[in-house]
Amino acid sequence: MDKILIIEDDVEINTLLTDFLKENGYVVYSQYDGLHVLDFLHKEKIDLIILDIMLPYRSGDIILADIRRQFTIPVLIISAKETTQNKIDLLRLGADDYITKPFDMEEVLARIESNLRRVQFENRSAACLQYGDLCLDLEKNTAFLKEAELALTAKEFAILELLMKYPDKVFSKSNLFQSVWNTEYFVEDNTLNVHISNLRNKLKAVCPDKEFIDTVWGIGYRLHKAKE
Repeated sequence: MDKILIIEDDVEINTLLTDFLKENGYVVYSQYDGLHVLDFLHKEKIDLIILDIMLPYRSGDIILADIRRQFTIPVLIISAKETTQNKIDLLRLGADDYITKPFDMEEVLARIESNLRRVQFENRSAACLQYGDLCLDLEKNTAFLKEAELALTAKEFAILELLMKYPDKVFSKSNLFQSVWNTEYFVEDNTLNVHISNLRNKLKAVCPDKEFIDTVWGIGYRLHKAKE
């Protein structure tokens, strides 16, 4: 379950938000002044922060700046300040969204869901390599081509990962072998060629008319580059 931290000094609003979000399946933590927010964030993985601006001791914009210096957690501002300039200033300071008090609880929920979806999409994109219809999920070590999962060995996956991470690079056989097997390459060793051949066959089984790996004669291999 996603974890949300609410920093709001108004006990009634804090309690209202906490109860509502718990009812909607979130784990919720509450603070009333934000004085120890950084210590808390270092100890607990939080997925989203709801931050009031008018807080005792330290204002919300200072707390927001402190958070942004160390964390990329989405921050949703709730504030009675409704001027356009105030919203612009806070968004430029690092806020991800802004809701003016008094607010509708369903709108708060919708904005939370929207921001969490965005972060999840960004995280998935960072953990995936894409080349046309070919996708490598680096977290799960799975490969999909046209939504069909490929049964790759660990070495085949590692070869494909290297080629897709550096699509413009031509890898020598020695460089590719040493990167994947982490051992010295010998010219007479046919291991790499066999793995490349098996990898090509698995890709062609799904897309028989498409090339994915080019042989650069006298050098090695690279990700296929379409002719311009």
